[in-house]
Amino acid sequence: MFLLQRTGDRTLKSGTSGHPTPHELPNNLTSKPGLSQLSPYLNFDPSYLQTTQPEFIALEGQPQRRGRFELAFSQIGGSCLLGAGLGGGHGLYRGLMETAASGHTGKIRRTQLLNYIMKRGSASANTLGVVAFMYSGLGWLIYHFRGNQEDHVNTVSAATLTGLLYKSTAGVKKCAAGGLVGLGLSLAFVAFSSRDKLRDQYGRNF
Repeated sequence: MFLLQRTGDRTLKSGTSGHPTPHELPNNLTSKPGLSQLSPYLNFDPSYLQTTQPEFIALEGQPQRRGRFELAFSQIGGSCLLGAGLGGGHGLYRGLMETAASGHTGKIRRTQLLNYIMKRGSASANTLGVVAFMYSGLGWLIYHFRGNQEDHVNTVSAATLTGLLYKSTAGVKKCAAGGLVGLGLSLAFVAFSSRDKLRDQYGRNF
């Protein structure tokens, strides 16, 4: 037994329960991509679904972005992996040059290449890992010292202090040079990350 149900200018054929059959539904109910798997009996407008909302739920009173403490883990791990890759590549290059100059072949050359790669890779990974750990720790301390205020001042201050502290045991000149390197890198990062604001403010291309 079927009933007739009028929807707008269309007459839909439905079953005894009064619900329209899937083949007789208007196309606008499931016209959007990704919504075809929904039940055809749900009478709603898919445009009300918000698909641009973030895929996480922040705690009440907490910021919508990760803080410096959460970012520290990825920064330290990424720095170690980057250092291992760069150091391993440099070690491979040096190993190829040294073993070719020494005339090593076969298993001896392969062993020497592995030694170069492991030595250079571990040294670079340790260096960048320590620098990232110091930067993340100092940035977190500055963030809390300034009353949980997050801006570019924390980035520049943490990078400068990291350079000073990392080279603090190598003398005054190298300590100052390390601070200048950290200051320069942080200013370059801030300028690159804020290029849109700088372009709007000064009308220049960065």
